[in-house]
Amino acid sequence: MTNEQTNQKAAAPEGPAPAAPHAPGTGDLPASDRAARRAVTIFPLLVIVAGLIGLFWPSHFTGWAPSVPWLLGVVMFSMGLTLTVPDFAAVAKRPWAVGLGLVAHYVIMPGLGWLVATVLDLPPALAAGVILVGCAPSGTASNVVTYLARGDVALSVSVATVSTVVAPFVTPPLTYLLAGQFMHVDAGVMVTDILKTVLLPVFAGLLVRLVAGRFIDKLLKALPWLSALTIAVIVLVVVAGSADRIKDAAALVLLAVVLHNGLGLALGYGAGALARLGRPASRAMAFEVGMQNSGLAASLATAHFSPAAALPAAVFSVWHNISGALVAAWMARSARRDGA
Repeated sequence: MTNEQTNQKAAAPEGPAPAAPHAPGTGDLPASDRAARRAVTIFPLLVIVAGLIGLFWPSHFTGWAPSVPWLLGVVMFSMGLTLTVPDFAAVAKRPWAVGLGLVAHYVIMPGLGWLVATVLDLPPALAAGVILVGCAPSGTASNVVTYLARGDVALSVSVATVSTVVAPFVTPPLTYLLAGQFMHVDAGVMVTDILKTVLLPVFAGLLVRLVAGRFIDKLLKALPWLSALTIAVIVLVVVAGSADRIKDAAALVLLAVVLHNGLGLALGYGAGALARLGRPASRAMAFEVGMQNSGLAASLATAHFSPAAALPAAVFSVWHNISGALVAAWMARSARRDGA
């Protein structure tokens, strides 16, 4: 893979990024760093604008809900196009670290989702939505903020990739176990939906990359923005479907999301530090645990629960990019100061 391709992937707001151009702590290429910062800044703004449009003009998007799974499929196909065989091979080189990241992700965030919903005594739909966000795979924007934080991007990519691949077999049973007390969960149907909207598009994209790699390489710069715009439309549709409920419960949902995300980032870093993975890997663990595929959570909530259950995912989609960028900036400053 060329350095140019590596830099393009590191700047993707909703696509996995491979190893950073330089080892953590040795300095980043200015151009790629600026591109990554631009992506992390613009993506939340796009989502905020989309959410506001859906909130104040919901009637214009009536009937758009069935398009959400298809839109998510576009995002996951784009993710597949950015993957390469070495991305999967990297998993075999570090099974312990990747396995720890996977277990931490699917234990910490689902557990925190249930805890936050219980402590805040959320209404059933919101509780189920928060838990569903926690049971989703890693958010692929985590690769970008790991890069900005001078973390172990190779580990970040590996954990995000594996968590996405196993999601059809992990997310539904976890959701059934933890959210079943709040709303009815059909885990079997959910497995099928995740296979269709996540796993199939990802592997289709990977296959296309293998067959037409040279052509796809020319499109890599456009893929992040295609994904960002598509995620923004998903948020718009979800918000428009629950505009009245958002106005009534905005503060409560935001509190739940901030607690869920913040505790996830802290405990993710703690898991890496406890396992003595080193600071760069611990930074990667923070984002792989604390950042979720909120587009998938919104799609599943809309299809299996109710529009109100998709609210936490819509808010999480905005907040985790803002918090991720802020925490990454703080970590990068600390790394430069400590030389680690």
